[in-house]
Amino acid sequence: MALVKGENVSQGHILWDISKRWPASDWNQLTKFHLVPNDVVVAMDRPWIPAGLKWSFIREGDPPALLVQRCARLRTNVQGLDQNFLRFVIGSRSFEEYVEPITTGVNVPHISGQQILDYRFLLPPLSIQQKIAACLTAYDQLMDNSQRRIRILEEMARKLYREWFVYFRFPGHESVLRVASALGEIPKGWEVKKVGDSFEISGGGTPARANPEFWEQGDVQWYSPNNLTGAATMFMDDSRDHITSIGLQKSSARLFPPFSVMLTSRATIGAIAINTHEACTNQGFITCIPNDRVPLYFLFHWLTENVPTFLRMASGATFKEISRGVFKTIDFVQPPSALVHSFESRVTPIGKQMLALQRQVQNLRRTRDLLLPRLLSGNVSLQNTDP
Repeated sequence: MALVKGENVSQGHILWDISKRWPASDWNQLTKFHLVPNDVVVAMDRPWIPAGLKWSFIREGDPPALLVQRCARLRTNVQGLDQNFLRFVIGSRSFEEYVEPITTGVNVPHISGQQILDYRFLLPPLSIQQKIAACLTAYDQLMDNSQRRIRILEEMARKLYREWFVYFRFPGHESVLRVASALGEIPKGWEVKKVGDSFEISGGGTPARANPEFWEQGDVQWYSPNNLTGAATMFMDDSRDHITSIGLQKSSARLFPPFSVMLTSRATIGAIAINTHEACTNQGFITCIPNDRVPLYFLFHWLTENVPTFLRMASGATFKEISRGVFKTIDFVQPPSALVHSFESRVTPIGKQMLALQRQVQNLRRTRDLLLPRLLSGNVSLQNTDP
C-alpha cells in the first residue's frame, strides 16, 4: 500500500514513485484512512510552494493508498455537492489564492483542516455542477492522453540510449572488440574523458531581492530548482520568475542558449530539464551546453543516467551539493561521433513530438483553468466549451 503524504502530493498529481509503503496485510484494519477514486487530497504542511498548490485526487487505476497525518482528504458528504465538481473547485486558481495568504508557521508553513472547510465558493444546482465537471473532465482526459504519450516516447528514447551506450548493444556491436578502461571494459574506439574536457558548463546566481531594479518588469528567464521539480517535464518554456538585464549584469547569473540542459546541483540534486529559450538560473544549478560531439539528447540522457553518480559525489553539512569543480572531474565515455549522431537523428523527432505534446497539455490546462470561474458565473455557455 502507498502512503499519501504532503511530500508526494504535487500540482494535480501524486508522485507514486516516491511514496512510502505500508504492509498490505493491514489494509482491512485501516479503512478509516483508505483513499478511493475521486477523493481529493491537499497537503496541510507546506501546501503552497512557488510551483503552485500541492493538491491532487485519486484516479481510477491508482495503487491502494492510505491517507497520512497532515494531509487532508476531501470527500463530499452532502447530496447537493458533486465530488467531481469539488475536485475542480480545489484545483482552481481561486482556492490557491485563498490558501497562499492564510498559510502560517515559520519552520513548517501550514494550514488547518478548519481553514479548508471555511473556504467559500459558488455552488450552482447539482445538474449544473455535473455538466461543468463533465466539461472540465474532458479537458483532463485529453491532458492525460497526451501525458501518457509523452511517457511512452520518453521511455522509448531512454531505452535506446541504454541499449546503445550503457549495455553497448549498438548497431554493429558484434564485430567491435572490448578494451579495458578506467570505467571497465568499453568498445574499442570509445574514449574515457573528463566532463570538463567534453562539454561546457555554466553556473548561476541570484540578483539582490531587495533591489526592485533587478526584478520589476524583468523579461530575462531566471530558473530556481523548484521550477523544475514542480513542473516535472523534460522541457521548460518559461521560468516562474524573471530578472531585468541590469539584474543579470549585477549578479553572477549567466545567460545560456536555448536547448541547453539544466541540472539542479544543490539540496535537490538531479532534476533535469531543457530550456527552450535563452535563460539563466540561480546558484543551485549546473547547466550543460551541448556541442557537436555531445549533442542535446545524448547529453540529456547521459545526465539522467548518471544522477546516482552526482548524488554520490555531492558533499556538504547543511545540504548536499555537487560543485562545478567536482562535476568537471567526472569520467565521461565518448562514443564515436558517427554513432552519437545516429542516435541523435533517431531521438530528435521523439523530442520534438514530446515538446509539442507538452505544449498541448499546457494550453489545455490554461483553458480549463480559465473556464471554471466563467462557467460558474454563467459568462460561458456549456454548449460552447468542447475542447
